[in-house]
Amino acid sequence: MSLRITPLTDPAHGAHSRRLAWLASDADSIPVGTAFLRLFDGGQEHLAELTLHVHPTERREGVGSRLLDAAVAAARDNARRCVSAQAEAGSPGDHFLSAHGFRKVLTLRFARLSLADVDPTALAGIIERPHPGYRLASWQGTVPDDLAQTFAASRRAMDDMPMEDTDYGTVIWDVDRVRAAAKAVQDRGDQLHTVVAIDTADDSIAGFTELVVPGNGTGDGQHYGTGVLPEHRGHGLGRWMKAESIRQAQGRYPDLGGLLTDTADSNTYMRHISDSLNYVPTHTTVQYQLDL
Repeated sequence: MSLRITPLTDPAHGAHSRRLAWLASDADSIPVGTAFLRLFDGGQEHLAELTLHVHPTERREGVGSRLLDAAVAAARDNARRCVSAQAEAGSPGDHFLSAHGFRKVLTLRFARLSLADVDPTALAGIIERPHPGYRLASWQGTVPDDLAQTFAASRRAMDDMPMEDTDYGTVIWDVDRVRAAAKAVQDRGDQLHTVVAIDTADDSIAGFTELVVPGNGTGDGQHYGTGVLPEHRGHGLGRWMKAESIRQAQGRYPDLGGLLTDTADSNTYMRHISDSLNYVPTHTTVQYQLDL
């Protein structure tokens, strides 16, 4: 196949990352594939994240390999030490990455909760169970000013999440970054909902869970992250916050079908929470990494 790889100008730059893009086209200038490479900063300056797609009818013609070569060269030019990519287990992308020198570093298990199947009484029982020394709070969109500093500080709850062999780095969070993340969700038309557990001794946030709902309130929402600070673990806060997030989603969005979550295979604690809340496994993806 006569193939042309064209670098594109991609406007999708975030506050803490920028994205490069390439288009593959055939001799008739018909697009046959794309590649995007996100370059991170803020504690992840070593990392680039690859998303690569080839039209099904054009696979096994070298399109993916050419796009991959362009992306890897750009990663090296930008002093990255590794490129990560994700594919559903058993998919063509899974086989492609494995055949091109990527190694498996993380397995993610996805699960879905059908909101139509949620028992409000059982959910209320979880939420109303006393958690001495803690109270729940929540907001939609950007964190309120009076909680912004403690919310940013609580993000370190994710620093030790199980990432298996992934060279993920440590994301550095401050107030500007949490506000920028909320704005990114808003700008694409979705709605961000956050539930937190607050330590009543000093009104600091001990843990959080985030849910993103499509702007039209239909389809499925996506859990973004649930974390509890190490010094507050062992009190059931993760399940408590997630149950409240489910209750709010069910009450606010009558046309929402379900909630999706993904959890590292090795994160037995969070998988147990999802199982206890009746999330049903749907599929598995594999995180790959290419060391440069």
